Amino acid sequence: MALWVTLLCTLVASLLGGLYLLGVFRRRRPDEPPLDKGTIPWLGYLLDFRKDSSAFLKKMQRKHGDIFTVLIGGHYFTFVMDPFCFGAIVKESRSKLDFRTFASKLVLQVFGYKPIEANYSIIHASSTKHLMGDGLTVMTQATMENFQKLMLFDLSSGEEKRVWQEDSLFHYCYNIVFRAGYLALYGTEPHQGADNNEKANEQDRIHSNQVYHEFRKYDRLFPRLAYAVLPPKDKMEAERLKRLFWSILSVKKSWQKDNISGWISDQNQLLAENGVPEYMRDRFMFMLLWASQGNTGPTAFWLLFYLMKHPEAMKAVREEVDKVSRENGQEVKPGSPPINITREMLNQTPILDSAVEETLRLVAAPILVRAVLQDTSLKTSSGREYTLRKGDRLALFPHLSVQMNPEIHPEPHKFRYDRFVNPDGTKKDFYKNGKKLKYFNMPWGAGVSICPGRFFATTEIKLFVFLMLSHYDLELVSREEEIPAIDISRWGFGTMQPVRDVRFRYRLRF
Repeated sequence: MALWVTLLCTLVASLLGGLYLLGVFRRRRPDEPPLDKGTIPWLGYLLDFRKDSSAFLKKMQRKHGDIFTVLIGGHYFTFVMDPFCFGAIVKESRSKLDFRTFASKLVLQVFGYKPIEANYSIIHASSTKHLMGDGLTVMTQATMENFQKLMLFDLSSGEEKRVWQEDSLFHYCYNIVFRAGYLALYGTEPHQGADNNEKANEQDRIHSNQVYHEFRKYDRLFPRLAYAVLPPKDKMEAERLKRLFWSILSVKKSWQKDNISGWISDQNQLLAENGVPEYMRDRFMFMLLWASQGNTGPTAFWLLFYLMKHPEAMKAVREEVDKVSRENGQEVKPGSPPINITREMLNQTPILDSAVEETLRLVAAPILVRAVLQDTSLKTSSGREYTLRKGDRLALFPHLSVQMNPEIHPEPHKFRYDRFVNPDGTKKDFYKNGKKLKYFNMPWGAGVSICPGRFFATTEIKLFVFLMLSHYDLELVSREEEIPAIDISRWGFGTMQPVRDVRFRYRLRF
């Protein structure tokens, strides 16, 4: 009899434990946000969220207001849509709200890299040193030289006449921007003497193009890989691509390159000093490649597309670019060498800055996640105070809550190149309900988890567009070209990508 009682108790305990894990017993406490578990145990709203995160969150916001908790794949996520709460959230101590817990699981799953405790401080210190301030000046020049190598190497050869060339805009932008950034960060082909310089440059052009095409294969798989929903065939391809990039970017092969950036070499050295084995550092380098180059090319595509779609915007930005060039002795003329854009020149472009910011407002859509490590109170702008439950996850989706909010940005679906700049060139302020907002556009995240490479990424985009507008006339093949729909599977992973490419023409201006 005792045995049967023991077995029965074990069965009941297992059943209750299973039901608990499925979320059956979760109840909203009086001081917690509205709770919505959906109708399917454990899964909750996982399928709805994956299908279209933005549409799902709009629906939940209409139903529950600016703060609500939903069950998604066994985890409870509290979404905060009130931008006046963002400051308290991003400043909260790591002992209460920790962004590293979620990020560590993601990078292990997607890149095969297992972070160490010192990773954040290593990335932050190296990015501050090399991708900001004086370090950014060095990186700007290196990136500029690689753009010239990829885009303008045959200007003086007589091969490129002033005739229209046609290409696919997304492919063109992503290809060129990715390759320039890759070469600037990870190094170039070594050469000895001037005679071998062009051979090395040609090898860089060939190699970087091969790397780009493999990267795009991986990038297409990325959203489903992050959600762990790849079918077996695609999963095998993802594993093949991971191993390929671990090899291409390996520490051993990097020693054979010239002009490796301090950002790459310093981080490798610091990881080694912290006991990270070489094979794991190879994986870290792959993570850095996607983090640095996965969004700049797509952003450049949208910016050039919007400029070509809006002639007044194209005219204003081009006039500014030409003016800055002339004032810095870099005017493009027939037979002149390619323009050399400096960081100082990029600091003189408020209209271009606004156009970049507006593009990011429209298409950058990260989801910012924090693990709730202990019960934490959060006060909303209405004065209502809620408690975030330990063990849950807190999430912000700025694209919906601020970037496309018509109270903050009138006619939010329209591209306004000067939305972020005043007539005198100063930056505009933004308000909601008459109250000034600190967080009115968040393409890079915020607080301790803000993208440490945001200044370099912006520099890449601006250099590319500056060069394109300086050297080429640009136009869409179809003047009636519609704005392509976005790939909704990529919500939450940075800059959105189009579901189709767009044809454009370009030719030398002079």
